[in-house]
Amino acid sequence: MIAIAEQTETAASAAPEKATKTARVGKKGANVAPKNKKSGKKATPAKKAPKEPKREKKGGAARDGSKAAKILELLQCPGGATSKELMKATGWQAHSVRGFLSGTIGKKMGLAVTSKGEDGERNYSIKP
Repeated sequence: MIAIAEQTETAASAAPEKATKTARVGKKGANVAPKNKKSGKKATPAKKAPKEPKREKKGGAARDGSKAAKILELLQCPGGATSKELMKATGWQAHSVRGFLSGTIGKKMGLAVTSKGEDGERNYSIKP
């Protein structure tokens, strides 16, 4: 038992020696978020190609045998064509025919579409 008591005494005396050593710590920094490093180059938006002027299409711009060609052919007839005739020729619904007449023929092709309502039936035509 004497040996055990001596070991504990020597262990207790060794403890204060370790406590006298100081920790090697660098300077304490400020309590703020770290600054982000700036990259060398900033991202630039891609350059857009210059817009080309729209080509004006005047009549006959549709391919042969297409639905647009069928509609143009019917509209150039002397009496024009009714909306039901245009729907039957293309297989489109009424709103699709009206949109095509307004958007494609009227705006894109630049043709003047005239419309007359007779006996509850709308009749469309263009000048040849």
